[in-house]
Order: sequence, then C-alpha cells, then structure tokens
Amino acid sequence: MKAYLLVEAKVSDARAYATYKELAAAAIARHGGRYLARGGRSEVLEGNWQVPERLVIIEFDSLEQAKRFYDSPEYREARAARRDAATVNMLVVEGLPP
Repeated sequence: MKAYLLVEAKVSDARAYATYKELAAAAIARHGGRYLARGGRSEVLEGNWQVPERLVIIEFDSLEQAKRFYDSPEYREARAARRDAATVNMLVVEGLPP
C-alpha cells in the first residue's frame, strides 16, 4: 500500500532551508518518493486547523519505503542541514489498499 509523508515546516533561515530542500529532494528521489504538494497555498475549510507556513506531502510505495528514506544516510544529511533552518512536524500515514 502507498504511504504518505506529511511535513509541516516553519522556516526560520531561508538560505539554509534551500540547502535542505536540495538534499531532501535528492534523497526522496533516490528512495522512490514523489512530491504531491510542496509548499503551495492552503486554506482551512472546517474546524480548528492552524494553516501551516509550509506543508509538504510526499508519496512512497509503502510505509517501509518511507521509513527507509527517513532513516537513510542521505536524509540524515538533509536533516542536519535543516537543524537551525526550520522547525518541523512530520508523520507518515499508510494509504488505502488499491
């Protein structure tokens, strides 16, 4: 089953975050992920959601693949580059069976 990585980011250093984005994109591609949304406009339609500054959604072929990406040396390097550039909330959710 597909899995979706959801990332909410609040950027504090745009220059350092640009480095993170390059490293993260390469790691995502290497591990078979693809961006579905990457920081586009978002609006609350119902409830008490807080609109995130930046929301990213990435699709992987499985939950295991998403976790391999997250634990990979390539993404560890990206996370290190992001350390002082942004605060992040991230989760992965398994999709529905085909």
